[in-house]
Amino acid sequence: MTGSSMYPALPAPSEKAVRLFEEMKRFLAEDVLPSEEAYDRFREEHGHDDHTPPPVLEELKTKAKARGLWNIFLPHESGLSQLEYAPIAELSGWSVELAPEATNCAAPDTGNMELLHLVGTPEQQERWLRPLLDGEIRSAFAMTEPAVASSDATNIETRIVRDGDEYVINGRKWWISGAADPRCAVLIVMGKTDPEAATHRQQSMIIVPTDTPGVEIKRSYPVFGHQDQHGHCVIEFTDARVPVANLLGEEGGGFAAAQMRLGPGRIHHVMRALGAGERALAMMVDRSKSRTAFGKLLAEQSSVREKIAESRIELDQARALCHLAAATIDSDGNKAARHLIAAAKVAVPRAVLSVIDRAIQVHGAAGVSDATPLSALYAWHRAMRIFDGPDEVHLATLGRAEITREPLFELPRGIHDQFR
Repeated sequence: MTGSSMYPALPAPSEKAVRLFEEMKRFLAEDVLPSEEAYDRFREEHGHDDHTPPPVLEELKTKAKARGLWNIFLPHESGLSQLEYAPIAELSGWSVELAPEATNCAAPDTGNMELLHLVGTPEQQERWLRPLLDGEIRSAFAMTEPAVASSDATNIETRIVRDGDEYVINGRKWWISGAADPRCAVLIVMGKTDPEAATHRQQSMIIVPTDTPGVEIKRSYPVFGHQDQHGHCVIEFTDARVPVANLLGEEGGGFAAAQMRLGPGRIHHVMRALGAGERALAMMVDRSKSRTAFGKLLAEQSSVREKIAESRIELDQARALCHLAAATIDSDGNKAARHLIAAAKVAVPRAVLSVIDRAIQVHGAAGVSDATPLSALYAWHRAMRIFDGPDEVHLATLGRAEITREPLFELPRGIHDQFR
């Protein structure tokens, strides 16, 4: 951050940010949380593998727009900084199936909208960004592949080959979130345009409408047995052709664009995760005050109080790191904040999983069943330690940065010096 690194004071929120935060609280309390039952009932009635969006989502989107809670993730649209958005995004994490989409702040659309805003041509923005911003369509980001370790984007094997005025795409992708949703109209596809170029200049991104001949959206994978409404799909591209004008950015710029997309995307996932952790903690406290075992309330038993206390400490620590990363993005940009973002991407899901796990323990059998949302919360946030870069990738980056960092002081000679 700019200024003294000794005191990384965070700026106060604007009046608009405070107003939107309070409006989001009312939206959650009055509209979103009461709608969860209708959402779950629709999904149950239509079956495990059905990806039809429950009608309550459109109802909530209309209400969110009326409240001014729309596209608030994108500074260009909302006027909010990343730090100002963080507490609002956290509130949406209390109802991760409903609130992010209701406010048009759900992944993967958010990352795709950011990419289109930053590097899209005026024609691409008019054709795809505008309907995404209006919530008329949804999208997916097709990068990961079954045959290679896609945490290293240079491994990507899908080919994008120019043929006259078109690009021809061949490859197989998987775990493509959002592609099973019938509203998913467009994919942003990462592939190789020049395998002979320098390692980080081989990849490009291209816009592919889902109805393009040669694009086949196949099965959707469940996460720990839970099938998300929007799906995590296998997609096959077989001689799929799109116009050259669909290239997003420049040829060879795919790797850089992916990093550009992932920075805010990672921190937004982290923000929402904190909300899930807070919900799990609130459920733990509520359960402890209403359940009696061995002659007294769980809340009166020291082991349960310790679980509650540890959870509060971990969430507050994680939030401080998240907010510092967000503030650094605001002051110095994504690149300067990359190590803080990586640290938050590791630390926050770990903390949230610990809290959810304790809440499950306090709920007993109800915690591991569908009687509470805890098992679904656990499944999603366990998966979060893998998507957008697994823990190991972020830890390797952080470790390398720490090893190359100049120490604050020259260390005094230690006993090991005599062995040199």
